[in-house]
Amino acid sequence: MGSRVVVAPDKFKGSLTAAQAAEAMSVGVRRGDPTLTTVQCPVADGGEGTLETVLAAGFTRVPVYAMGPTGQVVATAYARSGGTAVVEMAEICGLQRLPGGEPAPMTASSHGLGAVVAQALDHGCRDIIIGVGGSASTDGGAGFLTALGATVRDRNGARLSPSGQNIGAAAELDLTGLHPELTSATLTIAVDVDNPLYGPAGAAYVYAPQKGASSGQVMELDRALRVWAEVVGRQTKIDCRHAPGAGAAGGVGFAALAVLGAQMRAGIDVILDRTQLDSQLDGAYAVITGEGSLDHQSLRGKAAVGISRRAGEYGVPVFAVTGVSTLDPAEVHAAGLAGVYSLSELEPDRQRSISHAAELVAVATERLVREMRAAAVDVV
Repeated sequence: MGSRVVVAPDKFKGSLTAAQAAEAMSVGVRRGDPTLTTVQCPVADGGEGTLETVLAAGFTRVPVYAMGPTGQVVATAYARSGGTAVVEMAEICGLQRLPGGEPAPMTASSHGLGAVVAQALDHGCRDIIIGVGGSASTDGGAGFLTALGATVRDRNGARLSPSGQNIGAAAELDLTGLHPELTSATLTIAVDVDNPLYGPAGAAYVYAPQKGASSGQVMELDRALRVWAEVVGRQTKIDCRHAPGAGAAGGVGFAALAVLGAQMRAGIDVILDRTQLDSQLDGAYAVITGEGSLDHQSLRGKAAVGISRRAGEYGVPVFAVTGVSTLDPAEVHAAGLAGVYSLSELEPDRQRSISHAAELVAVATERLVREMRAAAVDVV
């Protein structure tokens, strides 16, 4: 057994990026046992921080311009390695790009995402990975498609500017102008949800409230998505409205599946395949992962569970440091985690926990390492 500890956290939303969390954990490991060495492998699950993660893994940043969620031009980027491009929706037209943080649940669009994918295609990339977490829109992916050359029209033949409120008036989807290089490209949607397009578990009812939608707007958006699904189905002769992940990013998952033939994979697995984590796991002493919150949603494929599965293939124990955890011991075991250390146990005050997150992560990691090493001595 080696002395290398692999530190592979996701972001602690609102307080630490994945890279900052990895550094804080490394500090804690050194405090807990100076004989241990650390390798930092910050990760992401397809949402915020995806671009930063693959850039840290050796991808090159390619600056581009695109439309933000409400039409403003934003300076953004995608990441490239050879013919592979990684595009992060949150960085282009996600919630973090809303001007002044003002929600726009009915008018926000996924257009900017399609524009960046189009530029990656123009630049010669044919393996396109799209992380769709953190979206601001519920437009069924209509904006995404129009940026790639599709046209949406109403019953009078007039072009529609796609948004959540406008797709309810859609009557025709014209795909003749789609980017020609899409036929030779492979698109992978990196997701961490399995919701259908519409209905009680769909994009509008589950996620639109987080994007600022009122109960009335949620119903309007859900109706619009149903109309949009019919329009897309007539054009493509493919029915993906109930496919797991169709409701991802306000329906971008649906558009990518039904129109572009994309494949959908758990975001954490997609990102891990593009980092150096596997090479570091072989012979490692332990893995320390973490994120802001561990809950039931985490069990459906969030970063900690994805890393636990991957490390399990190498027989390496995985511990998690998290802001808060609502998992009981049985769920922790089911997730394949050897232990969970929560910042809320050290600092019950949520605001102080957020403002002092780096030091608390270091302290929690130090405690973890001391207990882990003591247990190893006891076993011997």
